[in-house]
Amino acid sequence: MIEKTLILPDAQATHDAGQALGAVVRAGDVVALSGDLGAGKTSLTRGILAELGLEEDAPSPSFALVIPYSPPQLRLPIWHVDLYRLDSPEDAEELGLDEALYDGALVIEWPERLAWLWPQTLRLHISLPADGPRRLTARLSPSWEERWPFK
Repeated sequence: MIEKTLILPDAQATHDAGQALGAVVRAGDVVALSGDLGAGKTSLTRGILAELGLEEDAPSPSFALVIPYSPPQLRLPIWHVDLYRLDSPEDAEELGLDEALYDGALVIEWPERLAWLWPQTLRLHISLPADGPRRLTARLSPSWEERWPFK
């Protein structure tokens, strides 16, 4: 896997990075977002969803765990998943996440709550250092190496 790092100086840059990712996301993709509370995972996801056509502000799925979006709301079905409240990795099996990958994609916050990830997963970690701007570190699976929108 190739690793890339982006500097995200503000919330708008985080949203914009999400939009750039949303422009290249396709059916079968999994975007896994990790980072501390308040790092910007939901902001990045909102950018992805906005690029795919969502006109309203996407809520965080913290309590619902999964919020599915589909056409005509978006050009591609997306399941926005937040696993923060998941009690065990086994509980994720009940969510049926594989079903989203038939014709859509997954955006998963707190993926470390799973015991596994799919091989095609784009792994993103957002850190918010005390002495500087946000950093987005990406581990690109082979399916993302050519599509990574930040050169």
